[in-house]
Amino acid sequence: MERDNMMHGARTALNKDMDIRAWAENFLKEKTREENTQMSAEEFEKYWKYHKPEIMHAGAAEAMAAWREQAR
Repeated sequence: MERDNMMHGARTALNKDMDIRAWAENFLKEKTREENTQMSAEEFEKYWKYHKPEIMHAGAAEAMAAWREQAR
């Protein structure tokens, strides 16, 4: 339940501040790209286009933690 609360809070923050959202999206896109090195750039862009919503949802708390850490 705590994880769900953290994710909800992170998603709310991302939806309120478009600059943080853009940073988080880029962070998660780069992280996902590193995990999918076997894909060509074109394949990855297609993958990202269709999987971005679920990746952003699942990675919201992680992205917010990373943003806070880099902002220090």
